[in-house]
Amino acid sequence: MAVFDHIAIAATSLAEGAEALEAALGVPLEPGGKHAQMGTHNRLLSLGEGEYLELITIDPDAPGPDRPRWFALDDFEGATRPQSWIVRADDLGEALSVAPGGSGEPVAFRRDNLTWTFALPDSGLQPFDGTSPAVIEWGPGVPHPSSRLPDRGVRLTGLCLRHPRAPDLQRALARLIADPRLRFETGAPGLVAEFQTPSGRVVLG
Repeated sequence: MAVFDHIAIAATSLAEGAEALEAALGVPLEPGGKHAQMGTHNRLLSLGEGEYLELITIDPDAPGPDRPRWFALDDFEGATRPQSWIVRADDLGEALSVAPGGSGEPVAFRRDNLTWTFALPDSGLQPFDGTSPAVIEWGPGVPHPSSRLPDRGVRLTGLCLRHPRAPDLQRALARLIADPRLRFETGAPGLVAEFQTPSGRVVLG
C-alpha cells in the first residue's frame, strides 16, 4: 500500500501563501524550487520523517505548460488552503492499479538531483473533485525531501476528506492507503488539515 507523503497547500502567490502559512503555523517555511514542466514553484516545511508540507503556486515568471497544471492550480482562486494530498508508493504502476480511476498517467520529473515519477490526470484534477490523492514514486537513491528540511516541530495529525459521496471515496481508497489520520465527511468537496505545532493545534481548510 501507499503511505502519506505530503500535503499541497495552494495560494494565489508564493509570497501571499508563505505569509498566511507562517502566521497560522508559527514557523518559517523553507526555500523550495521551480517545476519547469508545470510552471509552478514552491516552499516547504517538514512534517517529520518522510512527510512534508508543500506550498505551491503558479510561477508568474515561467512559461505555461502544454497541459493543465497539477493540483488543478489553473482554476485555483481565493484564500490559501489545502488543495491536494500526495501518497508515496514504491511501485507507481502497482499503486495506480488500485487507485481510483482517473488518477493519471506516470510522468517523469527532475529538479537538480531530485528525480520522481508523478501520476498526472489529463485534466489536472484528481478523482472525486480533487479529494482523492495524487501518487508519487521517488527516484531510486533519492533522499526524501523531508530529510533535507529542518524539523520545526509541526506534525499533521488529521486530514478530513469532504465529498458528497464520502462513503464511495472511502471505499475507493481502501486498497491504496490505510492511515488512521484520514477522516471522511459528507459535504462540499474539500480538504481540512489539522496540525500540531509548537504553539498548539492549527486547522487549515
